[in-house]
Amino acid sequence: MEGKAAKTGRRALEGITVLEWAQRVAGPFCGRLLADMGAEVVKVEPPDGDASRRHGPFLNSAPDPETSALFLYVNANKMSVTLDPTTPRGAELFRRLAATSDILIEDRQPGEMQSLGLDYQSLRQANAGLVYASITPFGQTGPYAGYRAYDLNIFCAGGEANALPGSLSNQLFPGREPVRAGEGLADYDAAMTASVAIVSALLARDLSGAGQHLDISRQDAAMALTRETIQRYTGYGEVVTRDRAYFLGGIFQCRDGYVALFPREDRHWLSLCEVMGRDDLSRDERFSDLEGRSTHKDILNAALQEWVEDKPMMEVYEKASDGGCPAGYYATAAEVAASAQMASRGFFVELEHPRAGRLSYPTSPYNMSETMPSTEQAAPLLGEHNAEVFGRRLGLAAEEMNELRRGGVI
Repeated sequence: MEGKAAKTGRRALEGITVLEWAQRVAGPFCGRLLADMGAEVVKVEPPDGDASRRHGPFLNSAPDPETSALFLYVNANKMSVTLDPTTPRGAELFRRLAATSDILIEDRQPGEMQSLGLDYQSLRQANAGLVYASITPFGQTGPYAGYRAYDLNIFCAGGEANALPGSLSNQLFPGREPVRAGEGLADYDAAMTASVAIVSALLARDLSGAGQHLDISRQDAAMALTRETIQRYTGYGEVVTRDRAYFLGGIFQCRDGYVALFPREDRHWLSLCEVMGRDDLSRDERFSDLEGRSTHKDILNAALQEWVEDKPMMEVYEKASDGGCPAGYYATAAEVAASAQMASRGFFVELEHPRAGRLSYPTSPYNMSETMPSTEQAAPLLGEHNAEVFGRRLGLAAEEMNELRRGGVI
């Protein structure tokens, strides 16, 4: 398959314009998802840049706001302008940009946009079709609405962190305290949630002609993706612990990594016994059914750990999965990047950046037969498109832009 950097005809959101005033991950990654689908995304950055530009790692470990790995990833396919909408002149320019945009993504604290005259009710007066997405830690309403939060706070408040690490945590990590998930997971969840809401609002606009305000809570998004653990409590009063109620199987440590083995059904268990060369376990009446294996899970989990501990991770994974037992391996970033599966799907593309050079980037996690998403442009330099957006689009003269620059507005 061709890489997703190649143009493949019209993309799903071509002709849609997005104004993004958001920093770090949640809002910017939402914008990136829309950009990959063909939307034109104009990223509004403060004159000193998005905060993620100062977040490492950096190319060659040398701090540079143009080579932050985080910024490069979440801001590919976008344009960048510098603007301070908290100033009267900056707010005026922001309103003019919003008046010609289909979508606005913002992540300011509830009430801040209203104080600047840039809230949905104000902007819709000049653009009735505007889809206005507000992404905040806890939403626009409720007793936590005014709270600020990092991803760690959101992930813990969403309920999932308390159940991590899961599976055989008492065996591998006895007494281990709760842990967070990967970097920024709750914010990426919120970004995906927001992008779905935005596309839905665009479809609704096609029917009604009217835009709407979208209130996206990052905590709500994190909770929505742990719906089973929440449902088990609200439905049955059961609190899921780090044991995750696993009766047999889970995570096991191999010679060079970890594998997950889940022999849930009789056929899974029998195939695993055959692969292990343990006919004695398959013939033992104590383990002949699910109830018996659950009762004696400690004996069986110890046998599984003994089998894998001196073997390479991939050997265990291949033997178990080829035999018919559900299995998985814990891949490193290097192993994922080198995966033949990812290569066959064109998941990584190489893009040239004027400061970071030629780098490989992850792309969209889906393919479309007619409107293929694509990642064609590296993240923009700070203010790279000021002349194009403020000059050609809004009609500002060069001297006027110089004056705005001297005044710290752009």
